[in-house]
Amino acid sequence: MAEKDLNLEKKGGHRGPHGDGHGPHKKGPHHGEHHERHYSPAFNNFMETFQRVFISPSAKLGGIMFLIVVLLLVFAPLIAPYKPTAVDLKNTFATPSLAHLCGTDKLGRDIFSRLLYGGRYSLALGLTAAIVGSVGGVIVGSIAGYFGGKVEDLIMRFCDIWGALPGSLMTLLLAASFGAGLWQTIVSLSISAIPNGARMTRGQILGERGKEYVEAAESFNCPKRVIMFRHLLPNVISPTIVNTTMKIGGSITMVAGLSYLGLGIQPPTPEWGAMLSDGISYISAYPHMVIFPGIAIAICVLSINLMGDGLRDALDPKMRS
Repeated sequence: MAEKDLNLEKKGGHRGPHGDGHGPHKKGPHHGEHHERHYSPAFNNFMETFQRVFISPSAKLGGIMFLIVVLLLVFAPLIAPYKPTAVDLKNTFATPSLAHLCGTDKLGRDIFSRLLYGGRYSLALGLTAAIVGSVGGVIVGSIAGYFGGKVEDLIMRFCDIWGALPGSLMTLLLAASFGAGLWQTIVSLSISAIPNGARMTRGQILGERGKEYVEAAESFNCPKRVIMFRHLLPNVISPTIVNTTMKIGGSITMVAGLSYLGLGIQPPTPEWGAMLSDGISYISAYPHMVIFPGIAIAICVLSINLMGDGLRDALDPKMRS
């Protein structure tokens, strides 16, 4: 019996519960099996697009610049040497130095600290206005493009009338009507951006409306809202994403312009456009009050536009082939 057991051990066997050497052999959860992860086509397309974006050197540069800007703004309480509203009347109009890297303004407030905190408002306003305006344009354009008929005529005639005025002038009129303030600025910028977004989305929807997958969905009596937002919209969203990205830079510039004219963020809240407005009266004697806010706006807008160029190239169908 001992010899039989020894032979079984040498052959790699093991004794079962009944001593027959043929007990059950259970495989582990990963033994002899190859588990592969399968991702959805939407996720795969997103990852491919993400990889193509950063092939472009300009997109890489823009992404690095924008990341640095965002980190500086996020960690402003840790980086800023002074409070943005701290007044020091003994150091008014101080030129850049180690104590004040970007100098001080007419009230002795540190410009570098105000740039860090003011960028939060400028960037947040620009992002929010661009996104809200694009979403509104997509909804209006989708309704006009899919339903057609009198609904399309009514919406597009309204957009034509609305778009007859330059976007910046329309924004100024709305801002003057709503008054100065944070939410008033967002509403003014968002409403003025809807007509162009609606016109672009309508054109894309018209190109997709007659395709087979839409007819198949209609033959199955899918609700119209499902056809619009689940079937049509994902196939026309790429130009909208690029357009939204490019709008962010323009929105930041427009926010600065409204604040410069006194229709945006109001003092003493730091904001890049408001800082330009404060310094324009002293540009000859103290140019640093205008130069540094202008550089901040230029760097932020440039980084976003560079990323927008890379995103546009990545979503171009010619780049997929």
